[in-house]
Amino acid sequence: MLAGDWLLVQGSGVSAALLRELRAMDVRELVFDCSALGAWDSLLVTLLYRLQACCEEAGVALCRDGLPAGALRLLDLARTVAPRDDAVSVSAPWWRRLMRGEALLSTWRGLQDGLGFIGELVLASMRLCLGRASTRGVDFLWFVQQTGPAAIGIVTLISVLVGMILAYLGSVQLRQFGAQVYVADLVAIGMVREMGALMTAVIMAGRTGAAFAAQLGTMQTREEIDAVRTLGIDPTEFLVLPRLLALVLVMPLLALYSSVLGMCGGALVALGMDVSWTQYMNETRNVVTLTHIMTGEAKSVVFGLLIAVTGCHAGMRCGRSSEAVGKATTRAVVSAIVWLVVADATFNILYQRLGI
Repeated sequence: MLAGDWLLVQGSGVSAALLRELRAMDVRELVFDCSALGAWDSLLVTLLYRLQACCEEAGVALCRDGLPAGALRLLDLARTVAPRDDAVSVSAPWWRRLMRGEALLSTWRGLQDGLGFIGELVLASMRLCLGRASTRGVDFLWFVQQTGPAAIGIVTLISVLVGMILAYLGSVQLRQFGAQVYVADLVAIGMVREMGALMTAVIMAGRTGAAFAAQLGTMQTREEIDAVRTLGIDPTEFLVLPRLLALVLVMPLLALYSSVLGMCGGALVALGMDVSWTQYMNETRNVVTLTHIMTGEAKSVVFGLLIAVTGCHAGMRCGRSSEAVGKATTRAVVSAIVWLVVADATFNILYQRLGI
C-alpha cells in the first residue's frame, strides 16, 4: 500500500528501503493500493521506475492497475526515451574496468551498432533502387556541390604540394645517377596509384566527414531527427543517403583532379633540375596507363564510402548536448582516417597479389 505524501522534500530514504525489502522477499506478483496516497511528485515516479526494473530483473509480475494515471503516463514516458549516450557517469579505474570486461563489451556493442547502421543503409539503398525511398534529388545535388566544387581550393593546394614533395624526395637519389628525368615517373605513378586518392580522402575526412557528423549531431541535439521520424520518414533515407551518394560520386573525380595537380607540382620541381617540359610530359605519358588510373579510382570510391559512413554514423548516434556533438565530430575524423589506412593497405596487398 502506498500511503501518505511522496515528495522530494522528504528524501529518497523510504524508497531505497522499500527496494531493499522487495529484493529480500520471495514474491510472485506486486499489486499497488493507492487509496490512501496523498500528494506525489517525481519521487514516486522514480520509485515506480526502479520497482519495475527490479521486478523485470527478478521475474516478478507487476500489476499497475491501482497507480495514478499521471504517474503511469510519466512512467511510460521515462521508459520510452532511450538513455543518453553522453550521460556523465562516475567510472571505475581502467584496470578494474578491464578486469570486468567492460572494454570488450563496449567494443562488441560498438561493432553491433556499426553493423546495424550498415544494415539500415543497405535496406535504404534497396528501397531507393525500387523507387520507394524518401530521398530527395535536390538534397543530393546540394551535397554534391558541398563536397565537390566547394572543396576544390584545399584539394588543389594540398595536391600541388604533395607532388612537389614527391619530386624533391626522388630527386635526391636520382640525381646521383644522372637520372633526374625519371622524377616524372615517380611523381606520376605515386600520385595516380596512391597519393591522389589517399590525400584527397584525408582532406575529405577532416572536412566533409566532420561536417556530416556535426550537421547530424546538431540535428540530434535539437530533436530534428526525432521530428523526421515522427513524420513517418526514415532518417537514413532522408538524411544519410544523399550525403553518402554525393561523396561516393565526387571522390573519384576529386582523386583524378588531385593526381593531375600533383603531376603539375612535380613538374615545377623537375624544371629546376634541367628536365625540360617536353621530357617531363613524354615520361609521364609513357608511364601512366589505364590500369594505374583505375587502381586509384577504385580506392577513391571505397574511401568515399568509408568517410560518408563513419561521418553519418557518428552524427546519427550523437548524444543530445553540445559536448556530444564535439565528441561525435572527433570520432568521425579519427575513425575515418583509421579505416582509410586499413583500406589502403588492403588494396595495396591485393594489387600486389594480383600483379597490377
